[in-house]
Amino acid sequence: MTSEPSGCPVDHRAALYGPEFAADPGAVYAGLRRHGPAAPVELAPGVPATLVIGYQAALDVLRDPATFPKDARAWQQTVPDDCPVLPMMMYRPNCLFTDGEVHARLRRAVTDSLDRIDTGALRGYVERSADRLIDRFCADGSADLLGQYAKMLPLLVFNEMFGCPPDIGDRLVYGMSGIFDGIDAEKANAELTRAVADLVAHKKEHPGADVTSWLIHHPARLADEELMHQLILLQGAGTEPEQNLIANGLRLLLSDDRFAGDLSGGSLPVEDALDEILWTDPPMANYGVTYPVQDVEIGGVHLPAGQPVVISFAAANTDPAKESGPRTGNRAHLAWSAGPHTCPARGHARLIASVALERLLDRLPDMELAVPVDELTWRPGPFHRALASLPVHFPPVQPPAPPQYTPPAPAPAPAPTWTPEPHRSWWHSLTRWWRGESRR
Repeated sequence: MTSEPSGCPVDHRAALYGPEFAADPGAVYAGLRRHGPAAPVELAPGVPATLVIGYQAALDVLRDPATFPKDARAWQQTVPDDCPVLPMMMYRPNCLFTDGEVHARLRRAVTDSLDRIDTGALRGYVERSADRLIDRFCADGSADLLGQYAKMLPLLVFNEMFGCPPDIGDRLVYGMSGIFDGIDAEKANAELTRAVADLVAHKKEHPGADVTSWLIHHPARLADEELMHQLILLQGAGTEPEQNLIANGLRLLLSDDRFAGDLSGGSLPVEDALDEILWTDPPMANYGVTYPVQDVEIGGVHLPAGQPVVISFAAANTDPAKESGPRTGNRAHLAWSAGPHTCPARGHARLIASVALERLLDRLPDMELAVPVDELTWRPGPFHRALASLPVHFPPVQPPAPPQYTPPAPAPAPAPTWTPEPHRSWWHSLTRWWRGESRR
């Protein structure tokens, strides 16, 4: 693994991995504050880093790419290929891991393509997809809202937005979940790369009104490798963190008396809950990794050259040194990062999450957690804040009957001039993936 800087032994570093950290990261952040606005941590066994936990210090790092660049290639030479956090931190030619003119060119292609999404159409698609998922469990009286809803909805939306065939979508989610969890991460990263390459090849043959096609034909003229890595970035941002934002929002709405008492009152406090989650439990709790080119101090804390500096969005947002005020409507949190690398899809992400919460609570307003909130289990990993499951129960509700339709008398059909290709159901593919039938 990496060599340890002198004067800072590994056993003095807080571990950001394992079930103990996952169960109560807030206690770890509180203990780290004795070091000042930044503290020594381990991201994985033998992988040292500095975690920025102060709000102002985080802004200083995020807004200074000259001192804190994103290029990880020098650091990568110090860790083995099977390092569990390498796929989340390694250099990729995308707009997250580059700076300067290269970053500006790649980010322009991403933002221009995302700006072409019709938000009204996106809202409608999220609503229809949400209803489709809810219809499958609403009559059961119980569900795991993570596995049966929060995890599957972003996949449906991603496949639609990016023109992604369902079999490729299955493989993308398998790969992305593996690298977030750090479990068999090298294999997961290889599968993710193959799946994205297949998506690019497919959309070159079958272009459409989707983000992948818009990236392919953008004036920036991205090379195939650049295309693949913008898509990996967007896939990572659009599925795993999105499912965690939805699930964490639901957990808050169902467990916090400030929100839970209003769920069936007709005015759902969804936007307030999202503001709260983005401040206190952001889906990407620790990320925004940079690699200082030389030794530097921030807030009196020494940061070694070349060693990862990780921003704790969760700890910075709850910094006791920052004057706290009402969080409702307050968007000054760092959940979307800050500076030149601020998330370009934050509006789309918030729209998807808010519609997902509203639709579920509208359809099943009497939901309750099936276990006490403090018995919910969190997935381990240094980067995300992710539930392992979210069991609920509710009075069973029959799904609405499909509308009755009497077709008009058919006109004589012309002789066919083409042979339709067999169509694979999106839902069939999703069900197979969830059951594990298509996993590699």
